[in-house]
Amino acid sequence: MAAKGTAEWKGDLPSGSGTFTAGDTISGGYTFKSRFEDGPGSNPEQLIAAAHAACFSMALSNSLAQAGSPPESVQTDATVTLRFVDGAPTITKIALVTTGRVPGIDQAAFTEHAQTAKAGCIVSRALAAVPEITLEATLL
Repeated sequence: MAAKGTAEWKGDLPSGSGTFTAGDTISGGYTFKSRFEDGPGSNPEQLIAAAHAACFSMALSNSLAQAGSPPESVQTDATVTLRFVDGAPTITKIALVTTGRVPGIDQAAFTEHAQTAKAGCIVSRALAAVPEITLEATLL
């Protein structure tokens, strides 16, 4: 299955602006300020964070269910850090923070499943070039 996104940028880098769409319901605008200076609007790194959080939550839920412990819920926040490395903007870190409501397991089992999901989720594998991907997993 192919997934599609589109984007258009108008103008030069510091004063231009862009728009993007992903699927049928996700769209937004972005600027230099929203990407590099914490200005209002969206940016591509937020889309990466959302994609990673969604993929990881699905992968963790699947791992738990296959082990006989289907979760009531898995909620994940992903924070993508963009820094300049040797003068080039670079994603240097992604921090995953997940919480789960999973009857019948303990924290150690939840952490083990979370580590498996982190290693195996499609987006994690696609982002393997990111130097640091951390995980904090808490069973509620």
